Amino acid sequence: MTKSKPAGSLYHRHSLPVRIMHWLSVVTLPILLMSGLNIFNANPELHWGRSSYTGAPPLLELRSREDADGNVTGITRIFGREFDTTGFLGASSDREGGLEERGFPAWLTIPGSRWLAMARRWHLTFAWVFGVNGICLVVYSVLSRHLQRDLLPTGRDWRSMGATLRDHLLLRHATGEAAQSYNVLQKLAYLGVIFLLFPLVIVNGLGMSPAMDALLPGWVDIFGGRQAMRTIHFIISWALVAFTAVHLFQVAVTGFRNNLRSIITGNYWVASEPVPPPVPVPEAAVMPEMVSAPEKEPGKESEQEKARKQEAKPQTGSETEHEQG
Repeated sequence: MTKSKPAGSLYHRHSLPVRIMHWLSVVTLPILLMSGLNIFNANPELHWGRSSYTGAPPLLELRSREDADGNVTGITRIFGREFDTTGFLGASSDREGGLEERGFPAWLTIPGSRWLAMARRWHLTFAWVFGVNGICLVVYSVLSRHLQRDLLPTGRDWRSMGATLRDHLLLRHATGEAAQSYNVLQKLAYLGVIFLLFPLVIVNGLGMSPAMDALLPGWVDIFGGRQAMRTIHFIISWALVAFTAVHLFQVAVTGFRNNLRSIITGNYWVASEPVPPPVPVPEAAVMPEMVSAPEKEPGKESEQEKARKQEAKPQTGSETEHEQG
């Protein structure tokens, strides 16, 4: 017995330009993250302001500590509070299996564990690819009306905010026709990433370049200085990692194969919503037939009516005497 295929249809969800720009982001973002962590490891500290030589303690610091017996401990210090993160942050395994001081572990960095010059080249090269790709995405979204049609929330979207948030927390997702469009949380997430996080991470990355500061003197002070921009760049990078993790989770729980097919071929399968069975309507109750009185011919009185009238007629005096006699 063959299993019947569920009813539904394919609809074109993603255009070819959107799919190409999506996969460019998939390639460039991991490279930018891992080469950026390699650069960060050269000075695994975050400060706020124009310089890191003010004497103020760092906001974040990944270091190691060695005791008298030679045991190495990885230390993560956040706002002056220390945490033991041995094996991952501050101190991680080297090639011989021992622990050495390193901000992030070697397996999270490219092109090598300690290759600052090449990491900068990789980072800058793919940053240009990422930036141009982002500009093309924005321009295409506006010109093709993808922004207005698919991403801008409507009044109905805003009113459904509470219900949509509750459905996401309960892992209930749209089906049928409702699955053909983004919900309000998806729209806000994509708008925030495209028009807020992407521009900020690019601008703050450029702000760490002395050449850009020389080209436009003083503009980095808008964000608090070069060290402040380095901190902002670091935070936004991990915000993008968090967004990607949530995005991949949603892709998995809403149908990994279907979502993967849609971002490769553009076609998304939408199952038909089950049609509810018709509600039986009870038959109308049959009223007993009323037996109507026979119609009376006009001008003709029945014997009973005549008798009632005779009884109701007052008696005269002669009739009374006659009855008494």
